[in-house]
Amino acid sequence: MLGYVDRPGWLHTVTGTAKLVLVVGAVVGAMIGFDLRYLLALCALSVVAWGVSRVRLRDLAAVLWIILSFMVLNNLLIFAFAPGYGTELFGTRHVLLDGPGRWDVTAEQLYYQLLVTLKYGAVLPSVLLFIATTRPPEFASSLHRIGVPYRVAYAVSLALRYIPDVQREFRTISQAQQARGLDTSSRASIPVRVRNLVSVLLPLLLGSLERIETVSTAMELRGFGRGRGRTWYDLRPLRGRDAAVMLLGVALVIVPAVLLVVDGGRYWNVFAG
Repeated sequence: MLGYVDRPGWLHTVTGTAKLVLVVGAVVGAMIGFDLRYLLALCALSVVAWGVSRVRLRDLAAVLWIILSFMVLNNLLIFAFAPGYGTELFGTRHVLLDGPGRWDVTAEQLYYQLLVTLKYGAVLPSVLLFIATTRPPEFASSLHRIGVPYRVAYAVSLALRYIPDVQREFRTISQAQQARGLDTSSRASIPVRVRNLVSVLLPLLLGSLERIETVSTAMELRGFGRGRGRTWYDLRPLRGRDAAVMLLGVALVIVPAVLLVVDGGRYWNVFAG
């Protein structure tokens, strides 16, 4: 579902530190501004990055479907609970479709929800690509290089390494339970599937806790965490392409900050004038 994809492309050759700076820049930049032009540029950058990474959509299909479902649900809830927020935000009202009560479809509301949707397209693909093109040990060394304590960085690395194991163990337990007659497939009704999934999640949780205890004991016996610092086996030197990627990450933060001054706020009001 989510993990390192061993299909080397250009993005795989960039160090984890450079990719981390780029992702942080994209996330912070998208948080700062709601400028349509900037968000469209970020979405285009995500498409280009996905192309050069050689990661296929089906490699992360499950995660992408979850994100798409949440995005659609988020837009429906925004319109259901705040159908006039766009009008209040931009100070104009252009009704496109008369609805029941206060649920009129306005150009301002659609524009605002388009901006919200573009934030998903601008940020989440970059985060997914970072995880899919960065090995967990390199991710940990990258976090430590930018100032994160190595204990925290190593914990994140262990969590990412453990995701494929959890998925594999879940499938094994699920198939074993189905062999005993507990149906968790789509053929069973939702209440039955939920009840049967509890029989899968309970042994998965107990097995995970036992594995955590084993790993923590082994690390403690090896003296992990006693020193102030540590060396990293998977640490690559920065090259020219890494510097260019990091400069791009910094630019992704500077541009929306400049647009705040140019637009006179976080939003580019296309309805003004």
